[in-house]
Amino acid sequence: QINLIESGGGSVEAGDSLRISCKASGRSFNTFKMGWFRQSPGKEREFVAGISWSGGITHYRDSVKGRFTISRDNAKNTVYLEMNSLKPEDTAVYYCAAAASGSYYFSNIDEYDYWGQGTQVTVSS
Repeated sequence: QINLIESGGGSVEAGDSLRISCKASGRSFNTFKMGWFRQSPGKEREFVAGISWSGGITHYRDSVKGRFTISRDNAKNTVYLEMNSLKPEDTAVYYCAAAASGSYYFSNIDEYDYWGQGTQVTVSS
């Protein structure tokens, strides 16, 4: 069992930056690959970014490449999502997720075993 709690969401203007965090507790955090997903009203939850258990491999959806950076600090049991040059279309509830799978395929939502409660990010134009 692993519990995930997101924090750091908020309301910003287009072009601003924001960093959201996900703190894990429970089982060994450094054995899980981690992902960030987001969901906006009326849309399905979509993959944003993923990171391997060691932090050495990352993957992003095309629309956030070059703007978002995922990272993790295994000593702090925390994964981060640094978001720069935010756009109104980035507005969503952002969820972190943990997967016990050792694959380096990050975008399959069905692989993730544990989810946080989400944090709202709102970007105004």
